[in-house]
Amino acid sequence: MTTATRHPVELRYATTSDVESTADASRVLLALEGSRGTVGVRGRVKDSTLFRDTLTAAFGILSSDLRYRGKDRTAYLAYLMKQGKRATAQIWEAQKAFLDNALDGEEKQDALLDPVLTVDPDSVSLEVFSRDESAYARLSFDNALFDGREAAHGSTFLDVPADLPARMDRLRTYMPVSLEAHVALPAKTAREPRNVEVPHAWLRGFLQVQSAATLPASTCELAPIDLYNLLFALRTRKSKKAPRALRFELIPGAAPRLVLEPWELVLECHGGKYTGTAPAVVRTFGRQRLMALARLLPHAKSVRLQLMGPGLPVFWVIEMGAATLTLGLTGWTESGWSSAAAFDVLMPRAVPDGLAQSLRDRLRAEGPLSFETLVAGANGATKEQARAALQLECLRGRVLFDLSKGQYRPRDLMATPVDESVIRFGNEREARAHRLLGDGSAGAGEVKLTKVHDVVGEGTRIHGEVVDREAVRSFFPSFLLDLEGRVKEATCGCPHFRRSGMREGPCEHQFALRLAYSRRRTEEEALRRTPEGRKLIRAETRSYVRRDAESGQEMVYRVSLDGQVVAVEWGLRTGEARHQRLWFDSDAEARSAYFTRLEKLSADGYIDAASSLV
Repeated sequence: MTTATRHPVELRYATTSDVESTADASRVLLALEGSRGTVGVRGRVKDSTLFRDTLTAAFGILSSDLRYRGKDRTAYLAYLMKQGKRATAQIWEAQKAFLDNALDGEEKQDALLDPVLTVDPDSVSLEVFSRDESAYARLSFDNALFDGREAAHGSTFLDVPADLPARMDRLRTYMPVSLEAHVALPAKTAREPRNVEVPHAWLRGFLQVQSAATLPASTCELAPIDLYNLLFALRTRKSKKAPRALRFELIPGAAPRLVLEPWELVLECHGGKYTGTAPAVVRTFGRQRLMALARLLPHAKSVRLQLMGPGLPVFWVIEMGAATLTLGLTGWTESGWSSAAAFDVLMPRAVPDGLAQSLRDRLRAEGPLSFETLVAGANGATKEQARAALQLECLRGRVLFDLSKGQYRPRDLMATPVDESVIRFGNEREARAHRLLGDGSAGAGEVKLTKVHDVVGEGTRIHGEVVDREAVRSFFPSFLLDLEGRVKEATCGCPHFRRSGMREGPCEHQFALRLAYSRRRTEEEALRRTPEGRKLIRAETRSYVRRDAESGQEMVYRVSLDGQVVAVEWGLRTGEARHQRLWFDSDAEARSAYFTRLEKLSADGYIDAASSLV
């Protein structure tokens, strides 16, 4: 039996969104989908420039697509044929057929869900998700931006025709501008209902960003000039080799630092001191997508970052007075293997019966509420249970977490809630991988990590054994997880990999090994904080860094424990490293020396950079 991979949605618009301009005024007419009942907002815009620039930036994020696209070589092949070169008509026809099929797939992929517009008592917001599933943005307009505001509360979809962003960009802000967004705009021409088959992969990406926003995070403040310096550095440089991370150095009581790899360009920030309790180094990826914020620089008053952790989205909150843009950047371009481990972390655990529904009903009755307020009225539920319940409602598309205000809001993405079990797995191979791990089907298999080798300058090489009881045999997958979290040099002996390699994506055994590695790292991070947990550690590698305040140079220490051996590598990040290997008579002695050295580095002001690893 084949499982459906798309969610059907029927969109009914009375007319098309448009921008109307006369000699003395302009009107922005936004057509809303009408099956949700009466939803809308209207009013005169006080700050037309802010309204235009923020809305245009949001539309730019909606249309962004940074996926690699191959070059069209049909014209070149035709030229070769005319020159009598070795380029047969069969090759040309095959090339055209391939491109036609690829373009057909792109057209289907472009038919994704329209942006979501939500009208709340205190604001109106617009949510967009990029075509490559790598960037999420929520633009919120406060009531103070409008004169004579009239509103009908609710959530629905917004029609965004291809020419609307260009028309918005040409909006004349020196003249009065009014907004009319509702379901009953006068129709110039009748529109037929439009049926959209939304891929579950798209829904999965959209909703997992929402779920990630509910997790605890490290928060730091930047000044608008810091964002300008970052965008200027990115625009004037182009990296041709990895790593291409944006690294945050966070020290309590000191201003954050931004470091651009691979140039090791240090940008000192001016937005305020980091208020966290422990120092941290966090590496994030997808920095090129930050160029979408350039349009907002003239309006930005403050910039706040929410750093969730390795592999999870990073949120940039741009405060602009009457408008706020929240930009969530995932650690990958297009949902794929890299996102599987992150989504595994985002799935809520142990939600008591009825708790999720009761919290949602309270939000619908009382409006936006903070997490502390919701926990206080959760009838004895713990914070962990309440957070898991709200995370589940976010995955169902019925609750939104507003990062800018730290509040949960009711917001129905669909007329009926999304079944989280449908989007739980990206594909059938990923579902089989979870069965191999024992998630929901005991006895289906067993996954062992046989070797984890940290390769300096390259990444982490992971080997494993997967006992597949359905296939009645064992497989031995392996792969290299590079410094940017990408998987390279993957191997496996299963029929899927032997037939197609990685062209059709990883096999279930590679999936299972990737998830097992991610889970073990999470468990080890929790265990190593206790004396009992430290005794179980036989092999690991930690990186510690310290930047000199005067010279700006960064000293890096890499300390490794491997059974009875402790290996130390140290030196300037951009210079030659020195090495030392120490042998001990027992594992216990090596482990004691290993942790003693780590504690000394911490006492000397070095920062544990383990959080910077993917």
